[in-house]
Amino acid sequence: MSASAPLRIGVLGAGGRGREAYGSWVLRHPERTRLVAVADPDPDRRGEFAGRASGAREYEDWTALVGDLEELALDAAIVALPDRLHVEPAIALMAHSVPILLEKPAASRADELEQLAGAVERLGGRVVVGHVLRFTPFWRSVASVVFSGAIGRLMTVDLRENIGFWHFAHSYVRGNWKRSADSSPMVLAKTCHDLDIIRWLAGEAPTSVFSVGELSYFRPENAPTGAPEFCIQGCPVADSCPFYAPRYYAEALHEVHGVPVTLLTADTSPEGRREALGRSDYGRCVFRSGNDVADHQQTALGFPSGMTATLTASAFTGDNSRHVSLTGTAGQIIGHMDEGRIEIDLFSPLGTLPELPLASLVEERTRPPLGHRSVVLTARPPGVAAGDHRGHAGGDDGLMEEFVNALETGVWSDDLAFSTALDSHRIAFAAEDSRRAGRPTARAGTVVA
Repeated sequence: MSASAPLRIGVLGAGGRGREAYGSWVLRHPERTRLVAVADPDPDRRGEFAGRASGAREYEDWTALVGDLEELALDAAIVALPDRLHVEPAIALMAHSVPILLEKPAASRADELEQLAGAVERLGGRVVVGHVLRFTPFWRSVASVVFSGAIGRLMTVDLRENIGFWHFAHSYVRGNWKRSADSSPMVLAKTCHDLDIIRWLAGEAPTSVFSVGELSYFRPENAPTGAPEFCIQGCPVADSCPFYAPRYYAEALHEVHGVPVTLLTADTSPEGRREALGRSDYGRCVFRSGNDVADHQQTALGFPSGMTATLTASAFTGDNSRHVSLTGTAGQIIGHMDEGRIEIDLFSPLGTLPELPLASLVEERTRPPLGHRSVVLTARPPGVAAGDHRGHAGGDDGLMEEFVNALETGVWSDDLAFSTALDSHRIAFAAEDSRRAGRPTARAGTVVA
């Protein structure tokens, strides 16, 4: 390949992540990347995506695409298939020395994760897991402060994953991640991002994991009297139920003709939505959806350095956001990811901050009783307003930029390393083991190798 030739990219899985999060970046940078192959069993979805790229070949199954690798001459592949279909294609691509961006979770079961880890080591595979948060301006700025030593030795991390009541109902009660056997436990499917951040900031793997949580609310016994199988069939509490499906898909999202409405139906007209709400799982009563993943969970981690961390995930929040509090021996950081707000207290009179090119100063003041310095920053992608969740606050584009840079230069940063992604997945499996057993994980001393 000449220095000026665009990288040849194949996408396995043309859903929301493969097509919109990562694939759209490929199409928006034709001078650097070219979409040459798409594999997806849905002909409409596959065809629409391939049609955006002149000459992209279509495959209804990922195995057929892998069978044509010699002819396709891929420089990299994006694997964004359903959770259960991540490991086998990743290993098949590695066997042909194709670098991979693998959507999280890398594996949906602990034994498959170890199978993947063994293949990476055996084949020398280049696998980058889609932990996009560490590529956002917000988390890059927080990490820069921590790693600079400005707040001293890091002692505690408290991270809250506010899932949002409507988002949880869509994805984890009615949607693809509602059953662990079909996808993965919620602590992996949803909060492996957060566990990755904690592992990143800690700089080491934990030695103990304890987790508690339950599926407490979205259960058949909590269904209102007379509630039908599908909301639209005449629910007696339609006016008061926060989870009434037509209010979300037909009313609140009436101007939306992409994801998440297209997961309900390809026909996004009012008539098409109404018809789908009477048959699609996305129209089911949240108490009759056959889901089994926890709707709230809290995990505590202990690290060799003495640092401790907690992670709270809850379906029962009014916003879909992440909040973080970090305490160190010389300072504290409080952040709201979706607002991009970072508040830093420096306890020492001589405390200073590192250069933070991705953040802007909002306010600086002193606080009683000792007059220590307190700084408020904002760190968001250009043009993205507070609370705008598109692209994971810039993380999707940030990861793609770094992945393509590595493909072009051959220089792979530590932030792309499979080893830290492996750690966060092992932590998630240990947390789920602990939650189910009701005690600290028996594998606490071997969360990671």
